[in-house]
Amino acid sequence: MALVCLTGWTASGQDWAKAKLDKSPRHGEWVDVKNGARTVHCFVVYPEVKTPSPAVIVIHEIFGLTDWARDVADQLAEAGYIAIAPDLLSGAAPNGGGSIELGTQESIRAIQKLPPDQITGDLNAAADYLKALPSCNGKLAVAGFCWGGGQTFRFACNRPDLKAACVFYGPSPTDASLMDKIKCPVYGFYAGEDARITASVPKTEEMMKASGKTYEPVTYEGAGHGFMRAGENPDATEKNKDANKKAHDEGWERLKAVLGKL
Repeated sequence: MALVCLTGWTASGQDWAKAKLDKSPRHGEWVDVKNGARTVHCFVVYPEVKTPSPAVIVIHEIFGLTDWARDVADQLAEAGYIAIAPDLLSGAAPNGGGSIELGTQESIRAIQKLPPDQITGDLNAAADYLKALPSCNGKLAVAGFCWGGGQTFRFACNRPDLKAACVFYGPSPTDASLMDKIKCPVYGFYAGEDARITASVPKTEEMMKASGKTYEPVTYEGAGHGFMRAGENPDATEKNKDANKKAHDEGWERLKAVLGKL
């Protein structure tokens, strides 16, 4: 399962994403939020605006909270939104560490062992933190990628005050009854060369329609799983790198258009 997420990934990390973060003029900071007895380490970035803003939760890939995931939060802040990227592997490493201490392969193994209720609790804690900020106008959306895309769909089933859920190449719930709990539009961003995920879209459309919910999927032909990360990697070498770049650019513009409706 994990191997299909590796498009554009190199074992040496994401130095290009970190370099972008280091040059960002926006205010980013680490905060700890509480989910019961758990402490969830989160990266928050603020837009440079005059009035309170909508907020977006960024749910990371199966690799944990990487520099690229934090850069997504920064890009959302650049677009005018408060963004929080919680490390859902907080406390999973020895001595209470998280994604950074685990590294790529250990993060992949650890993330698949996370209890679903813990994930939901962590995301609720991040959401509550955002909504309590004086600089937040109370409107909340979520966007997640790969594993985080699946968690985005799950969170839409569990968080009734969301205004939008943006699922990037993540699996959909298979229990049709869960769709009845969704209160916000769900927007899907899928890759044409990713049958493991994209083949389930017609069934998801059927279930969402039966529940009377808004579900708007878009498939980017020629792109591979992970195109939002791979599409902005300057060192990309995969055969479909041009399609990934095109999908990334179109996907990012669509994401901003969706959030602009909040």
